[in-house]
Formats: sequence, C-alpha cells, structure tokens
Amino acid sequence: MKTLLALRHLYFEDLGNLEPMLVQLGYHVHYLDVCTTELTDIDPQRADLVVVLGGPIGAYEEASYPFLVQELELIRSRLKSGKPLLGICLGAQLIARALGAEVYPMASKEIGFNKVSLTGAGQASALASLGDVPVLHWHGDQFDIPPGATRLAESDLCTNQAFSVGSNVLALQFHLEADPGRIEQWLVGHAAELAAQGIQPDAMRQEALKVSSQLEQVCQSFIQGWVRQLV
Repeated sequence: MKTLLALRHLYFEDLGNLEPMLVQLGYHVHYLDVCTTELTDIDPQRADLVVVLGGPIGAYEEASYPFLVQELELIRSRLKSGKPLLGICLGAQLIARALGAEVYPMASKEIGFNKVSLTGAGQASALASLGDVPVLHWHGDQFDIPPGATRLAESDLCTNQAFSVGSNVLALQFHLEADPGRIEQWLVGHAAELAAQGIQPDAMRQEALKVSSQLEQVCQSFIQGWVRQLV
C-alpha cells in the first residue's frame, strides 16, 4: 500500500472529497498536525505522496507562527527529492515560497464558490476536468509563479490560481478538495472572517448545495488523472 502524508493546519481543512478517492487509489492516509508536531523529527521522503493543506494564516508569518520555519524546510526537502507533492491554498503558497516566489496580500479577499479559467497548459493538465464548475475560494493572499514553474489557472480576483513543476509538483490556490456537504464546518470555523467581510453564511450554503454533485465528479476525474501521471 502506498503512503500519503497530509500536513494539516486546521482539523476541518483536511483532504475532504479527495480522501476516499485517494484511499481507493491505494493510499494509506496519515495526518500530521503541523502546529503541534516537532517537524524536524519527520522524514519528508518516506511517504509516496505529501499533501500540504490550507489554513487561515499567511505563508510569510513565521514571526508570529514559528512552526512555519520548520514546515518550509520540510517542503524544501521534499521538493529537492522530486517526489510527488500537492499543495492547497496555504499549502500552495508555502510551496511557492519554498521555490523562491513571493507570497503577499491581495487587494481584497476571495471567498465563495467561483469558476477559474485554465491556461493552455492547465487545459492539458489533470485540471481540465474542472470545466466551468465553480470551486471554493477562501484566501486573502496570493503567490507569484516560481521560476521554472508552469502557470495553470487564474480567476477574476487572483491572477495565479495554480502552477505545476514537472509532473510531480502541483499547487492549487483554490479548495478543490472541499466537501460542500461539510461546508458548515468552514462557516463556523471562519465565522469571524465571514462577518468581517460581510458575507452571509446562508448564501454560501446555497452555493455549496448547487455544486456538490458536480464537484465530487470533478475531484474524482482530477485526482485519478493527476495520480496516473506521477513519476
């Protein structure tokens, strides 16, 4: 059985819809709560796949959250190995930083279900299954595309929504993994942020309900396609 190490920052921001699909593909999933784990004790090369998940802090806030220093080193080590690595939201931003790109605040936050537009390279990638299906966005920061990486997607509010490095490294700013059926966890966990942005929770509930079945199909097509081409 293949092993998957998921670096988690918040309990409910997990692998979501991707987890049962990855299990079907033969992965044994192990979560590592990076906020409370001594990361220097972790060998980032042992797992067949590493996934760095999201969280409500900045990838550049190591002065406030010192564990980020160790997490960035772990990601750099994984990148040097060339082994498969997937980053989502904060995870994507940390990969961008580890590759030498800047991460910084946007003019306004992007929260809600909206479409992304794929570049030519994105349309030729595992993300092609996205089509016009809205995905969950929940971020106030953005990354530049690292040197040598390929830009895959954009949205109206955020120019860089995804990039890849070779076949084995993929970074997604949006939450393709988020299970719309568990949106209540997000609404409660980020209640203060929603209130500050003037976003009504019920509006997001209704959006989640509309896209639930489509997103599950998109997730399945995406993860099957991406895992199939891993080296």
